[in-house]
Amino acid sequence: MPVHKDMTEQALKEARKYEEEKDREISAEERPLFHLSSRCGWMNDPNGFSLYEGMYHLFYQYYPYAPEWGPMHWGHAVSHDLVTWQYLPAALAPDTPADSGGCFSGSAAVMDDGRHMLMYTGVAEDPEEPGTSVQTQCLAFGDGLDYEKFSGNPVLTSDNLPEGLSRHDFRDPKVNRENDDTYSCVVGGCTEEMDGRILYFRSEDGLDWHFVSVLAANNQRFGTMWECPDVFMLDGKAVLLCSPVDMRRTEKYSGGHGTLCLIGDFQDSRLVHEQDQPVDYGTDFYATQTLLHPDGRRIMTAWMQNWDTLQNHEGLRWYGQMILPRELSVRNGRLYQQPVRELMQYIKHRTEYRDVSVHGMTELPGIRGRALDLSLTIRPGENDYRRFEIQAAADEEHHTSIVYDRSRQEITVDRSRSGTHTAVEHSRTFRTKEYDGVLKLRLIVDRYSLELFINDGEQTFTMVIDADLSADRIRFLADGDAVMDIEAYTLDLQEQ
Repeated sequence: MPVHKDMTEQALKEARKYEEEKDREISAEERPLFHLSSRCGWMNDPNGFSLYEGMYHLFYQYYPYAPEWGPMHWGHAVSHDLVTWQYLPAALAPDTPADSGGCFSGSAAVMDDGRHMLMYTGVAEDPEEPGTSVQTQCLAFGDGLDYEKFSGNPVLTSDNLPEGLSRHDFRDPKVNRENDDTYSCVVGGCTEEMDGRILYFRSEDGLDWHFVSVLAANNQRFGTMWECPDVFMLDGKAVLLCSPVDMRRTEKYSGGHGTLCLIGDFQDSRLVHEQDQPVDYGTDFYATQTLLHPDGRRIMTAWMQNWDTLQNHEGLRWYGQMILPRELSVRNGRLYQQPVRELMQYIKHRTEYRDVSVHGMTELPGIRGRALDLSLTIRPGENDYRRFEIQAAADEEHHTSIVYDRSRQEITVDRSRSGTHTAVEHSRTFRTKEYDGVLKLRLIVDRYSLELFINDGEQTFTMVIDADLSADRIRFLADGDAVMDIEAYTLDLQEQ
């Protein structure tokens, strides 16, 4: 199979040399403990999330030269357990005519001959409209370490688009192997009027692609362009995940760059959806991507950040991290999420309390830390509580609060006192509910983030925080009487 070889490959060599030098300057203590962060410079969307030759591979949108967005490369890391990650050299750099403006988001599949195929969006100047860019889909093939671009790039262009769709907004291919060993992919598209479409393509060999259908159409319901699509079957239902741009704020959706899950069925190569929901309710969550594990689990990752809530980059040597991967399921017409079970192998200490009465402020021996897996069930006491609060990553000056207003059945997460210096959105409120008078919460705390799982993963909330690592107390507060059961695990990756 021909591949693209050119002197411009120097761009990748330079990126690899630079990231290796900078990586040595960044201590492990400066990074999250069990969330993948950028090797250096900038990280955004996850790419190529896949299992290849016994290792999990996760690529990511990457600008190694500064902690800010720049010409997109692909960073690369591998893991044996989805929790601990090892950096590999950058996989792609913008160095060919099809991707001179950047190697943007995409995915991965395994070829019949054993090679790892990357499918990505190439961005280049539009020859028909100077000063604008055109987006096409490209391929690269490799061995899990080094990748060479296909000489036939691009393999999908505006010539493959239905009439009326924009060649400027055609991106983020998610490729899959089908049961008949053919290939399919979905790609985000948009009409000239900025109305999102999810486009479905097929291929016999992974090289020659043809358009099949508009799998889903926004019809001006959820923002404009739909980015980072992913489509799969889960628990007997068809699921579409994507990240719409410019969503309107509603009671259900927070607005701006959001996340969307549509659940329904496939009919004639189209998704007929029955239910919609945010994938995550947090301030710092975008651009999901999943893989199908050989044991049947559907596992999702995402960028733990959002274009609408970018923090101050000054003084940082890396910027951006990924969520702890999550196991997905569909129950009662909803998407449920739980942290990958592999996290539990890193438990160091377990602390448990039952029937703890909370009135005012309470702290419990053994419940503290910035690497913690904390599960609570909360129910009313003798004097029914009206408000329950968890303050995490706390000291005398800092904390991030999780407040449940029982009368409104709303949760508010607020990081305005977490140490941030940037005037972005620090608080979000969303509706939730109890079951038989009980609210169940699971809180995963890493050094610079919180991930909240509500009612066994029926809802999730993701947020990055900035408090100094010495702020490690956990406080519980109740207005009225609350009773809680609590189970806490301290996590330690250093001993593995």
